[in-house]
Amino acid sequence: MIERGKGVAIWMQIAARLRSEIEEAGIPPGGRLPSEVELAAQFGVNRHTIRRALEELSRTRLIYVEHGKGSFVAEPLMDYQISLRPRFSEWVRRHNLEPAGEKLGLRVLDHAGLPEADIARDIFTLLPGERILELERLGTADSRRIALSRHIFPVDRLPGLEAALLNCTTITEALARIGIADYVRLRSRISCRMPTSREVTLLASEPESPLLQSENVNVTADGTPLELCFAVYPSTRVAFVVEPTS
Repeated sequence: MIERGKGVAIWMQIAARLRSEIEEAGIPPGGRLPSEVELAAQFGVNRHTIRRALEELSRTRLIYVEHGKGSFVAEPLMDYQISLRPRFSEWVRRHNLEPAGEKLGLRVLDHAGLPEADIARDIFTLLPGERILELERLGTADSRRIALSRHIFPVDRLPGLEAALLNCTTITEALARIGIADYVRLRSRISCRMPTSREVTLLASEPESPLLQSENVNVTADGTPLELCFAVYPSTRVAFVVEPTS
């Protein structure tokens, strides 16, 4: 029951009550809550008070609000630490989930045919006619689709990499097979954008939900540029965590 004049804001009481109802009822991710009008009638308050309670639940990631559609129980967010050694499998296992990756495409082409040709040429200092290898992967955690990535390597400088990527489960394993035991993140550029129709299909996400996007440059232990990676993550499933190093 809502208690008035007890020193606790009504919207806070409603937010706590809704949180309990969601948890006790076991409403799954994507489950729809009653409308603002229905909740206002249920609690005997105005819609502004209900909206403030829903904003609080949205802030704490319990629900998400789609304007014109309603409020829905959110999927649990996976924190992705932007760390020195980017390893997809290790990240997923830290959440006590099982990682998996599906190869969507593997091709070798002249770097001039790459949409990001200028970036690749600058990162790897590519010469005219030098080729790159492009791997596209769909990453999952307990079958939950969380990442769509494109990995670009200067293949002419990495003999055996194409065959290793075909036969290995992870990129780390493939690189180790050709003699690269370690690699680290040089830098990441993070942004946000709306998904394409293909990305919506592959990630099983909503067209209205933005994607987190990262452009990563990875290098070998001696600082030689090794990999350029473009990855997108559903913002309703993944949150980036950046901690200062100094």
